Amino acid sequence: MSVPTSSVDLFSDEVLLDPYPALAELRELNGVVHLPANDVYALTRYDVVRDALGDWETFSSASGIGFNPMVNEALQGTSLASDPPQHTALRAALTENLSPRALRGLKGQIDAKADALVADLVASGSFDAIDSIARAFPLEVVADLIGFTGEVRSKMLVWGKAANQVIGPLNQRTAESFPIAGELYAWCSTVTKGDLAEGSIGRGVFEAEERGAIPPGSAGPIIHQYLAAGVENTVSAIGNIIALFAAHPDQLALVREDPSLVPAAFNEVLRFWAPINVWGRQATRDVEIQGVPIPAGARVAVCLGAGNRDPRHYENPDEFRIERNPVDHLSLGYGIHGCAGQGLARLEAHAVIDALARRVERLVVGAEVRVPHNATRSIDSLPVLDVVPA
Repeated sequence: MSVPTSSVDLFSDEVLLDPYPALAELRELNGVVHLPANDVYALTRYDVVRDALGDWETFSSASGIGFNPMVNEALQGTSLASDPPQHTALRAALTENLSPRALRGLKGQIDAKADALVADLVASGSFDAIDSIARAFPLEVVADLIGFTGEVRSKMLVWGKAANQVIGPLNQRTAESFPIAGELYAWCSTVTKGDLAEGSIGRGVFEAEERGAIPPGSAGPIIHQYLAAGVENTVSAIGNIIALFAAHPDQLALVREDPSLVPAAFNEVLRFWAPINVWGRQATRDVEIQGVPIPAGARVAVCLGAGNRDPRHYENPDEFRIERNPVDHLSLGYGIHGCAGQGLARLEAHAVIDALARRVERLVVGAEVRVPHNATRSIDSLPVLDVVPA
């Protein structure tokens, strides 16, 4: 068959602000679509995306997960941009303190922080949901956990946003963000154990390096991943939680009536609005998918958001329904490169959903403001005009 081709530009302002119409168009063309504007083969259907994520030998991260050579070079030495056997040791060090067992003791503390924050905001009656919850909450949690102190703590949001922005192609957004991302890379290349708080996860990474559990020089890149991925994507997810429950108070009422639905609610938020819609891979060999040949060396765009809305897999996928509990959504990846910090992200998101459901009947919000971003689709501002307490 001829190769399905589309003029869609995955990194245009229009698509970044609302990717779902374009992703639906690509998905209906085929499970694999060539995009000359981005020089990629886009994977669009659920089964195709999931299979590719699980096949690291064919769809490699080792040459980089970004869409420009500069960021792929900068990410070398991280678990994001590596495959086994290198990836195995790096991933183990990254996740050692992020396992469910390791995080279990944090749940009460995180729940209490979320409840106090939401209670104060409900009492205030109006606030910006992104500044006051989506940014403030994960910033505090991650900074304490990793051990960031002083000036670094104040730069986390700016650094994290830039580190994700430069994953895109060499467009204006990438060019403007490289100097800021460079500050993060430079800091991570010189950070020492003494720069991080006693008893923190960050110190634990350096101790793993000292005892030979990870290669020499690996601690800095791992700290980079904690900061770059641990804040920006969680900010996006929590902002989406607030916006979606403001738009769908009936779904928030379901959680209030049955708190056991909290995990299902977060799964549906992630499925419905993926924090990251497109991620990169490179084909290591000639491969054919659904009759479409992908040549060795080709850059592949794994369209997570398209797979999450595939009607071949989810019934009425454009509806937000928490009771579907899509535990198999693609937003956190799949296989060996599945999101390493998802346990912490779930603790934070679950705490926010639970606090909202208990304390809020309805949020009256103004217009959400979005700014195009190469990697993370998030809300920049969401004014809460009034709160109807539960």
